[in-house]
Amino acid sequence: MKFEIKGMQENPEAVELQISALKRKVLEVSSANFEDLAIEIFNFQALHNPIYQSFLRMLDCSVDSVRSMDKIPFLPIELFKTYQVQTGFSPVLFDFESSGTTGQIPSKHAVCDPEFYKENSLNAFNHLFGSVTDYHIFALLPSYLERNTSSLVFMMDHFIQESKSEFSGFFLNQYAELVAQIKEALKTNRKIWLMGVTFGLLDWIDSGQDFSFWNEAIKEGRIIVMETGGMKGRREEWIRDRIHTYMMEGMGFKQVASEYGMTELFSQAYSFSDGIFIPAKTMRVLLREVNDPFSLVKTPGKVGGIKVIDLANVESCSFVETKDLGSLEEDGIRFKVLGRFDNSEMRGCSMMVSEP
Repeated sequence: MKFEIKGMQENPEAVELQISALKRKVLEVSSANFEDLAIEIFNFQALHNPIYQSFLRMLDCSVDSVRSMDKIPFLPIELFKTYQVQTGFSPVLFDFESSGTTGQIPSKHAVCDPEFYKENSLNAFNHLFGSVTDYHIFALLPSYLERNTSSLVFMMDHFIQESKSEFSGFFLNQYAELVAQIKEALKTNRKIWLMGVTFGLLDWIDSGQDFSFWNEAIKEGRIIVMETGGMKGRREEWIRDRIHTYMMEGMGFKQVASEYGMTELFSQAYSFSDGIFIPAKTMRVLLREVNDPFSLVKTPGKVGGIKVIDLANVESCSFVETKDLGSLEEDGIRFKVLGRFDNSEMRGCSMMVSEP
């Protein structure tokens, strides 16, 4: 896909003022005004994002005709691999970069305002889990820690810092040290929030670890173990049900939590159990028909391609069509991730293949 990218002639100072105003609205968004803000951001990005503008032009999309979320065109996620998708003129301080596997081109997501990313991610955590200061935060993220461009590591580092806990921290495969830290943390009044890349958690189980040390805390509801998906080429890919069953049997849990996030998104969705994800207030999932990218699926439980509205992507593109398959729950907000389109690359922390 080739784009004719036209230079923007707008006043940079005026555009940046608009971006700042939109960010404030994003941080305060509610379900009542989500659609109105989505349309406002769509109009802004259609005018000030050269990649998205070119994409809309190729679709012969009349911006004035888009008056509801259902009519917004979604940018193919692959374009984050080959273009810098940016709205406005702010300097890019660094890029989040996907892990990928050998032979894959990584996606890059320009970061112009890391403090905004931090605030938005922390808001999502606090909304769904309560204050981060109620937790000791543990991150078992071996593959992510091997590079310094991971959005997940950046987010978890912020959570660890904000938790203000002497026990919170990152771990590679130091299982003995991790267990020792958790045991000490359990002596306090705080809960435990453990985020782990899937293969790291499975390797921990296979190490022969006795997990009975936290059985009482599990009964008291003081521990959340969350997998962030993906084997990173370290293990055979399993369906989600198999992974969760293995983790529950090996670690003693009755449920396993999950995160749905990716390099191309600045917002996250979280599942407490059963693979049902609750998106952040700044995020909404729509589904497209598998064989028709412009027709939406609205029937609960029916499988479709996942399109994500991420209002926090103010300075990139808030409308991203992924290669994931999913279904919506009855409320039209919560969703499941069920697999991938044929011939698409497996994505790092966005999912694990699952049976519908």
